[in-house]
Amino acid sequence: MTPRSTLNGPIQSLLATLVTPNPISTITSTFTTQPAPIVHEHGLQQLAPFLGRTFIGIDGISEYFNILMKTLEIKSMTFEPESNWLVDDTNMAVCLRGTARFTWQETSQSWDETFVYRIALAKDTSEDEEKRGRLLVSEYKVWADTGAAYLARIGELHS
Repeated sequence: MTPRSTLNGPIQSLLATLVTPNPISTITSTFTTQPAPIVHEHGLQQLAPFLGRTFIGIDGISEYFNILMKTLEIKSMTFEPESNWLVDDTNMAVCLRGTARFTWQETSQSWDETFVYRIALAKDTSEDEEKRGRLLVSEYKVWADTGAAYLARIGELHS
């Protein structure tokens, strides 16, 4: 088992890159190179371009965040305190909740939302000297309000 405090550090590093605008390379630096990391935001692909797809590898992670940044403006992102996180020290995974204000950029429609992340970690086994042996994010899964995103996309959120 991996101690909770050991797991929380890499999670906090990822969250810190998400709460303020950062280059995608800064975000991807918190992910493993090997094993190939995955990102999956649950929902129907028809509702939003970043939903219902599994993005694999650093290139896939970059694609996910590129799509997200082109589609949504995200403000006031905060996360619950670590004491509320559900930590699975056997599987090196953490579930936590966050809140933010989202705006669909094409329609300028906004909504406040609570979302859930499940973030799994792994030791990087790549040849990258900066990453090798470090505990980094290997899996990033998101559950959010896909209905609000869809309604904002079609301009009917406030109808």
